[in-house]
Amino acid sequence: MLYGVSQFAYLVASACFIFALHWMNTPATARKGVYAGVAGTAIAIGATWAAPTVIHHLWIILAIAAGFVVGVPLSRVPLTAVPQRTALSHAFGGLAAGLVGTAEYYLQLSEGGETLTAFRMVALIAEVLLGYLTFTGSLMAAGKLQEVKWVPQRPVTYPLQNVINLVLFGITVALAAALAVHPASSWGTVIFPVIILLSLLFGVLLIIPIGGADMPTVIAILNSYAGLSAVAMGFVLDNKLLITAGALDGSSGLILAIIMCKAMNRSFTNVLFGAFGQVTQAKATGEQKVYKSETAEGAAQVLEQSSLVVIIPGYGMAVAQAQHKVRELYDQLKKRGITVKFAIHPVAGRMPGHMNVLLAEADIPYTDLVEMDDINHDMPQCDVALVVGANDVVNPAARTEKASPIYGMPIIDADKARTCFAIKRSKNPGFAGIDNELYFADRTWMLFGDAKAVIGDLVKELAAGSGRH
Repeated sequence: MLYGVSQFAYLVASACFIFALHWMNTPATARKGVYAGVAGTAIAIGATWAAPTVIHHLWIILAIAAGFVVGVPLSRVPLTAVPQRTALSHAFGGLAAGLVGTAEYYLQLSEGGETLTAFRMVALIAEVLLGYLTFTGSLMAAGKLQEVKWVPQRPVTYPLQNVINLVLFGITVALAAALAVHPASSWGTVIFPVIILLSLLFGVLLIIPIGGADMPTVIAILNSYAGLSAVAMGFVLDNKLLITAGALDGSSGLILAIIMCKAMNRSFTNVLFGAFGQVTQAKATGEQKVYKSETAEGAAQVLEQSSLVVIIPGYGMAVAQAQHKVRELYDQLKKRGITVKFAIHPVAGRMPGHMNVLLAEADIPYTDLVEMDDINHDMPQCDVALVVGANDVVNPAARTEKASPIYGMPIIDADKARTCFAIKRSKNPGFAGIDNELYFADRTWMLFGDAKAVIGDLVKELAAGSGRH
C-alpha cells in the first residue's frame, strides 16, 4: 500500500515537472511554472522521506536545514548575478550526484559487491563522471561570470589542448571499462578515486578554453550534464522519479543550448573547444575611430518627433538596474502616441530570458516585447533605435567581418534604423572583447553614462518638454 502511494506521488511530481517546463515557455505563465516545480520537488521529497527504508531522519532534517541556509541567500542575489547563481545551483546538483554515486559504490563494496552488476557499475560511473565534471565546470563558469580574479576571463589555450583532453578521457573510459567488467574487484578502490579526480579535472579543462561570451551556452550544456547524472543516479538507486526528472532536466538543457548556439551561429564543438574572442587582438592597432556624442536634451527632442521607437536592452541595463527608468521612458513616449517596442535578442544579457525578466519586473507589457526575428523586419521603418547597454547583439561586424569572433551571429538590425542612440558606460568593448562598428556609424549618436542616470535624464527632458507644450 505504502509503495503504491509513493509511486503515485512520484507520478504526480513528474507531472508537476512537465507542467513547470511547459508553463515556463512564456513570461505570462512562468510564475505558475515555478510554483509547479516547487510543488513537484516538495512532493518528491515527502514521498521519499516517508519510505520505510529511511530510518536516519535527523540527517534528512539537517540536510534540508543546510539547503535553506544556502538557498535563501542565493535567492536574493541581484538579477545581474542570476547566471552565476544558476551555475552554482548546477554545481551543487553535480556534487550531490557525485557524492551519492561515491557513497553507493563504497556501500556496495562493504556489503560484498554482489549487486554491483556491469550495467549498474556503468550507470554509477556515468553518474560520478558527469556529476563531478558538472561540479568543477559550473564553479569555473560561475567564476568567469562573476569575474573572480583567479579565474581567467578570456579563453586559455595551450599546445595539444584537445589531444590532451581526449587522452585523459580515453584513460577514464578504459578505467571505467575495467571496473564494469570486474565491478567488485579489490583494486576498484584504487581505480575509483582516480576516476573521480579525472572527472573533477575534466570540468576545469573543458571550461578554461571557453570565453565569457559563450558562458550562457556553457551553463545550458552543464545543466544537461547535471540532468544526465541524475538519470544515471536513478538507475543506480532504482528510482523512477530521478530518471524522469533527470531526463527532463537533461533534455531541456540540451534544447536550450541548441537554441542559444543557433542564436550565436555557433556549433557545440565550437563552443566546447573553441577560443571565443581571441582572433581580434591584431586589430587593436589601426586608425582611431571617433564617436559622436549627444546630450539627453538633443536625444529627447528626436524621440519626441518619432512614430516608432525600438528599445534594445542589454547587460548594461541590468547592471545599472535601469529597467524601472526604462518603464518611465516608455510611459512618457506612449503618452505622446508613439509606438514603443522592445527588441529582445536570445542571448542579450548573460542568459536567455534575462531581459524578459528585468522588463517584466518593471511591468512592461508582454505584448511590447518582440523577438529578434520579428522586430528586424520593422527596423528600416524605425525612427529611433535606443540601445540600452547592449553591445555584441547589435554589432554589424557579425554580418561582414569574417575574422570577428561573432561573425555569423544573428543580430538586431539597430544600424538600419533612421537614428540610433546608444547608451554606454564607457568606451570599453563588450563581452566578446571587440569594438562595435555601430557606435561609429553615421546615424549613431552616443549617450555615455550609467544607463539608469541617462534614461532618467531623458525622462526629465521629455517631461519638461511636455510641460512646455
